[in-house]
Amino acid sequence: MRVGLIIAGILVAALGIAAYLGKLNFNHDKEVLKIGDVSAKVEEQKTVPQWIGGIAVLVGAGLVVAGAMRR
Repeated sequence: MRVGLIIAGILVAALGIAAYLGKLNFNHDKEVLKIGDVSAKVEEQKTVPQWIGGIAVLVGAGLVVAGAMRR
């Protein structure tokens, strides 16, 4: 179980660093107009907020420490 916690911690921390640096983006489709069979959609590109990346880094570091200290 130690190795699993350490690997999970490293992955979460790596994703947190990417989010903190603004490298994690996702697309959001939004329907803005629909008249009968005709519809208009807008695709918005959003980034994950930096504070979520910072929290993920801390959680990942905590998992690594917990995996290293576990017997």
